[in-house]
Amino acid sequence: MNIGIVADTHDNVDAVERITEIFEDEGVEIVVHCGDFVAPLIVPYFSEFELHGVLGNNDGDARNLQTAFDSLGGGSELHGRFAALEFDGLSIAVLHGESMDEVRAIAAADEHEFVCYGHHHVNERTEYGGTTLLNPGAQFPTTAAEDRTVAILETGSESVRFRSVPE
Repeated sequence: MNIGIVADTHDNVDAVERITEIFEDEGVEIVVHCGDFVAPLIVPYFSEFELHGVLGNNDGDARNLQTAFDSLGGGSELHGRFAALEFDGLSIAVLHGESMDEVRAIAAADEHEFVCYGHHHVNERTEYGGTTLLNPGAQFPTTAAEDRTVAILETGSESVRFRSVPE
């Protein structure tokens, strides 16, 4: 199964439209959003996928974000500030990740194969003990072109590849 990992979309509708096209091309079934949707208007763009999201530091309208998620149905869920997910036997922790100490502490607990986070607007795939730290990149206006990416996680092989999101 292919899982699309995205973060920090920051109301960037043009980027989200390109991201959903990339995910459709990649055969993604489930999307994990690591926070900073910013406004509920972003959520319906992911309606073709099962969407799992966490709140970021810029997600102030949590009630309306929840309403947007509720309208998706199909297993989509807004998990609050942290999610512990499992797909095809693969354990994935999701948080926005303002504190790298917190991100590393979750990885050090060795309870998840992947710890997915955002906030820093830089893509990263790093092994931390037996856990992979994964930041998919960001769509914030000042993000460098090389970090305007999303990640695709293939659960069977546990492989990750980044895809650029053109401006």
